[in-house]
Amino acid sequence: MILTVTPNPSLDRTYEVPSLDRGGVLRAAAERVDPGGKGVNVSRAVAAAGRPTTALLPLGGPSGTLLLELLTAEGVDVTAVSIAGLTRSNIAVVEPDGTLTKINAAGPELSAQESALLLDTVRGSAGADWIACCGSLPPGPDHRWYAELVVRAHEAGARVALDTSGPALAAALPARPDVVKPNVAELAEAVARPLTTLGDAVKAAEELVGRGARAVLASLGAAGQLLVTAEGAYHGTAPVTAVRSDVGAGDAALAGFLTAGGTGPAALASALAHGAAAVQLPGSVMPGPADLRPEAVRVTRDLPLDLPLSAG
Repeated sequence: MILTVTPNPSLDRTYEVPSLDRGGVLRAAAERVDPGGKGVNVSRAVAAAGRPTTALLPLGGPSGTLLLELLTAEGVDVTAVSIAGLTRSNIAVVEPDGTLTKINAAGPELSAQESALLLDTVRGSAGADWIACCGSLPPGPDHRWYAELVVRAHEAGARVALDTSGPALAAALPARPDVVKPNVAELAEAVARPLTTLGDAVKAAEELVGRGARAVLASLGAAGQLLVTAEGAYHGTAPVTAVRSDVGAGDAALAGFLTAGGTGPAALASALAHGAAAVQLPGSVMPGPADLRPEAVRVTRDLPLDLPLSAG
């Protein structure tokens, strides 16, 4: 079973517009309301794959109630920690060429008691093979919160996947998460230097391994994905015919990685198939088995180190 922990979940409202004109009145060609937050999306993708998952979430107000209802309808079991604040809503605007503009709310402030209850619930979670700790921290908890969560998850006997960035990622590395999942910009931030080629990304990922991560699964956008451990590195790509929305694509990739065991080239191939399928779906819809094209995925240890990267 895969347990996800999302300290700052959201309702994600996605609007598809002909063009994004600043100061104008925009009429959406399509709109969606989906459960949001990195860990929430990981659970949604795991459920879409027919695997058991539980999402641990702080929920508050009518938006929290709606988020719970939407997740339940998708087959995701939810363990809710009631909070005084209002669960946030985020907005994404998608143009026909796939350009995505996002407005993310800060989220409600968690009290010390609410933050502690989330951590205590992780420690008491039995039966999870993986605990995926994902997303930004809301106001309230300090940057060491994820480090404590990794420790408690390991105490519960689970392996830990961590998808966060900035000071929270840096503070958690010494706790030795089993895999961390940055994108190019987050990986560059973690090592405080620009990354322009795949070789740069490999060196940066190796640095994170040296600082405590047991594995680094890096999303490289159009350049594919990279898996680096102390034993070596793999790079993979998957074809995408057209990008409709990349909201949640990285989360789908992490779900694919974990459902395939969370280690080695087969898990990387699963991550690539899930990520490629997700960007071709509307809003933050998570791919199911019928959306995947595993036969089109390519994974190699012969890394094209000069392959250029784009930030994101």
